Amino acid sequence: MARYTDAVCRLCRRENQKLFLKGDRCFTEKCALERRAYAPGQHGQGRSKASEYGTQLREKQKAKRYYGLLESQFRSYFELASKRKGQTGENLLAILESRLDNVVYRLGFAMSRPEARQLVLHGHFTVNGRKVNIPSFLVKPGMTIALKDSSKSLDKIKNNIEANSFRKAPKWLEYDANALSAKVVGIPLKEDIDLPIEEHLIVELYSK
Repeated sequence: MARYTDAVCRLCRRENQKLFLKGDRCFTEKCALERRAYAPGQHGQGRSKASEYGTQLREKQKAKRYYGLLESQFRSYFELASKRKGQTGENLLAILESRLDNVVYRLGFAMSRPEARQLVLHGHFTVNGRKVNIPSFLVKPGMTIALKDSSKSLDKIKNNIEANSFRKAPKWLEYDANALSAKVVGIPLKEDIDLPIEEHLIVELYSK
């Protein structure tokens, strides 16, 4: 499967938005966007006025990069969202938020979504008591996500939990700090998502 292998900080500069892909580094002066707040490439510092299509495209690219997806996977999520009842844009956000790697990040087990993806791939989490190592696994109401007992002693995860102790789990996740587990009690709503994504622009782009 194809994957992005270039410097991830270029993605933040391209979108002119912190995507928090490097964990702690994104909060320091070493952040690439803090040091070079312009798009990468030889024309990055030039002025350009975005067209309607360009604005819609950048919004779609930003959403893809927040969640670490490639075009084919993002498009499949959009098609799934369009088949569900309700607003397609809000359905899309709910699907993206329901990915297991995003849930692991939201619960504070990882400092970034790429790190959460790696933790899931390495088999550190269970869903309803069974190990799941598929980052794209979509959780549903009633499911319980938990850190494996054998992984609770890992310094990296313990440090992440401590560093993210200020972060509250979204309302659709019922987090048990003692058991290091969470139960899905609802579907992610737009107001539960703190990312600056204008989902209607994505719908307009794919509707052309």
